[in-house]
Amino acid sequence: MISRFALCVLATLALSQEAAAQNTNRREMEPHGQKRTYLLHVPADLANYQAVPLVFVFHGGGGDGAGIERMTRFSELADREGFIVVYPDGLWKNWNDGRAPSVSRAHRENVDDIGFVAALIDAVSMDHRVDSKRIFATGISNGGIFSHYLAANLSSRIAAIAPVSGGIAERFRDQFKPEKPVSVFIIQGTDDPLVPFHGGGIVRGRRGRIIDTDEAVRLWADCDGCLREPQSGKLPDTDSRDRCTVKWYSWTHGRDDTEVKLYVIQGGGHTWPDGPQYLPALLVGRVCRDFNATEAIWEFFKSHPRP
Repeated sequence: MISRFALCVLATLALSQEAAAQNTNRREMEPHGQKRTYLLHVPADLANYQAVPLVFVFHGGGGDGAGIERMTRFSELADREGFIVVYPDGLWKNWNDGRAPSVSRAHRENVDDIGFVAALIDAVSMDHRVDSKRIFATGISNGGIFSHYLAANLSSRIAAIAPVSGGIAERFRDQFKPEKPVSVFIIQGTDDPLVPFHGGGIVRGRRGRIIDTDEAVRLWADCDGCLREPQSGKLPDTDSRDRCTVKWYSWTHGRDDTEVKLYVIQGGGHTWPDGPQYLPALLVGRVCRDFNATEAIWEFFKSHPRP
């Protein structure tokens, strides 16, 4: 039997989700003459704030902005913390993230998603007081791979990224030359059956290839000029039932106070930590419950504005 307290908690969560959804609106734009869509979440009391942060949240392959809003619940956090969230829709539900043209139609047609995001920054900044030093990006899977690709190509405008279950495209490695340092928070499960921790073929080679997570960390840490030796530790194993534990590493003292952080979710799958088990664990792996990815990502973003 569900307790009265549990029912109250569930009701409160439902009401907060409903309230957040009321402040999310679908928008359209046509950068370079191509129709693009996105969800824009602006907290109701944003007028109480000065220039505010802007957070992009990118869906995985086959998804959309509405789905990643529900999965991450960034809108509820934005209402509490006072920032704007954009959930863009990839053309044909994919992001052109530096992988081979065979991966999807977005890759074959070389969709200019970098230009789309740059146009979104300009459009949102025209209507709202966006702090240009606090523009951030996160995403899962295809959205995580794209977060790496976006920051490397638009480093003059992106202060920090947080890719979840998504590495750097192998095909893009030789072109990886960010103009400016970017703070990076990588969250990756060791038992991810779709995007392997140590690189290689995505979805058993059918969706392109990525580099090893450790190599991705080194690329960013070298680019940012961070200390060679990381700090490290473990998060408390607050939920032993999830069969996951988290080790963390942090490369600090980068240029412009940048940092590269890595959460290694031992036993974690292709999932959003503390998010829904959206498919059976047999298919996508387990959800880690030892921390909430949305809150951890926001805390990282808050600590890493552009100077």
